[in-house]
Amino acid sequence: MNKQQSQTIQRVFSRRVALLGGGQVLLLSALFSRMYYLQVLESDKYKVLAEENRINRRLLPPSRGLILDRFGVPLANNFPNYRAMLIAEQTPDLEETLRDFSQLVPMSERERTKVLRERARNRAFMPITVKEDLTWEQVAQVEINLPDLPGISIDVDQKRHYPYGGITSHILGYVASVSETDLTKDPDPLLQLPGFHIGKNGLEKQYEMLLRGKAGESQFEVNSVGRTIRELTRQEGQPGEDLVSTLDIGLQQFTHQRLASELAGAAVVMDIFSGDVLALASTPSYDPAAFSRGLTSLEWQALTTDIYGPLTNKAIAGQYPPGSTFKLMTALAALKAGINPSATVFCSGVTALGNARFHCWRKEGHGTQGMTDALKNSCDVYFYEMARRIGIDAIAEMARLFGLGQPEGLDLPGEKYGLIPDRGWKRATMGEPWHQGETLVNAIGQGFVQATPLQLCVMVSRVANGGYAVRPHLMRAAGDASQVKVDGPSTYPSIGVDADWLSIVRTGMDRVSNEQRGTAFRSRITIPGMELAGKTGSSQVRRITMAERSRGVRKNEDLPWNQRDHALFVAFAPVHAPRYACCVVVEHGGGGSTVAAPIARDILIECQRRDPSRRNPNIEGGRNEMP
Repeated sequence: MNKQQSQTIQRVFSRRVALLGGGQVLLLSALFSRMYYLQVLESDKYKVLAEENRINRRLLPPSRGLILDRFGVPLANNFPNYRAMLIAEQTPDLEETLRDFSQLVPMSERERTKVLRERARNRAFMPITVKEDLTWEQVAQVEINLPDLPGISIDVDQKRHYPYGGITSHILGYVASVSETDLTKDPDPLLQLPGFHIGKNGLEKQYEMLLRGKAGESQFEVNSVGRTIRELTRQEGQPGEDLVSTLDIGLQQFTHQRLASELAGAAVVMDIFSGDVLALASTPSYDPAAFSRGLTSLEWQALTTDIYGPLTNKAIAGQYPPGSTFKLMTALAALKAGINPSATVFCSGVTALGNARFHCWRKEGHGTQGMTDALKNSCDVYFYEMARRIGIDAIAEMARLFGLGQPEGLDLPGEKYGLIPDRGWKRATMGEPWHQGETLVNAIGQGFVQATPLQLCVMVSRVANGGYAVRPHLMRAAGDASQVKVDGPSTYPSIGVDADWLSIVRTGMDRVSNEQRGTAFRSRITIPGMELAGKTGSSQVRRITMAERSRGVRKNEDLPWNQRDHALFVAFAPVHAPRYACCVVVEHGGGGSTVAAPIARDILIECQRRDPSRRNPNIEGGRNEMP
């Protein structure tokens, strides 16, 4: 190689070295620039990101508010729920640990399968619930044997408790696990917590947002795979509000137990001036705790197929023909139409309308009847004649003034409307004209007329309180029971019904219960100053043919249960200073005077006995001292 070639190669090499060096300088400059950008200019941003990766925030469920009766007795509260938890990574053999645990605390195959399923779904360091509702003895057994149960620990949270079980289940409802539908309707992040429960029925659902409270927060330091190292801060949530209801739990217990002597029915007791619902019972009932823990498919099937309807709150959702209790409305409509209450109608036991014959419940008839006589004897023929004179529209207008055919706005979900028919209703719903025979049938509470026990209780309350539009309610206050404000009659407007008309109807109800041959005379209250005034009702659920009438109408006791008459009774007490109203409906119970009236009598005695302002030394333990 000559000298010239050597110089050429050297120049080429030097140029390449210079290019390579320049490239390295550029790369280093870019690297240092990027490092400066990330570590200096963007340091605050990445510091926050690193901190968020290191700190895990968890919501803390608040304590659910209590539900109390009017005297501060807890109806729904919280109690410690001791549960066994398992961290799978801390046990070398999960199956063996579960077997050892089940020797101390019995576990079903379903529970064991659930634990294994949760283990497969979650990370090994996440806690899994093995068993809830441990007794104190079981907790002690597990704690003693913890060295032989690797990965097992005892934890405690709160669980909803209903001290009175089925006695209050239709009022309080229950709490249960959050569903997918709940998550779409409610954005509260609390609902996403595992095991969180919300109100699904009754007052628990109606006042969910007040009872739920506000979430707290706990901050944990975690490592790169999310395992908790230590708790940094903890801020407890805001507990839910305690709610004070209008219920008197002692009266509620008595009412439920008295009603439970029949297969199915409902009863409502309310203050005729304030609208406080003191008792609201529906039988049969159900155990709300079963919904909190989760029903099995067999339990759910048993509840939904039960012919007596334990899941239905019959007091607000049971719709029944009101039978002769509706005659109070027909009487008031007749008075408004200008009919003299002393004008009489002769009852021979039957009346004719064209070719149709309409029978009185008393085959031989009642003879000559004025208005209060007709109420006392529940004479069908008298009210047939009143209905023929005034028409269905006048009756419907009066019934609606007393709360029938419309929801009462009670603070419970599921209230039904009932039905008060008129000419316009039939034309709109059936496309047919109204017939006069339908007027006669509906005037005695049969036909299309439907009402709930709550509506009938409101009806008699407005009759008894002088025509004030009292409305029922179950909640009095949130917070301290001492802050409760009691409403008076001036709180509600008048419904505009003449006081004299109401006095006539109340007189008729007094005669029903307190005069011999009144349909409820045998169920009167004989304690001085505590007498009741009432109206019986028996509503048919089947049609009685002419052939059956000719050979003799079958008695209720000879019929299948679901073909028997409903038994009804509405009443207020005391007669001369009304304060309480009551409605009792016994499904397919038979006669209102023989079945429903005695139940209502006993309930009103207990109601007055429990009122401190009206305590009577002649009343002891709710017994009626009959002569």
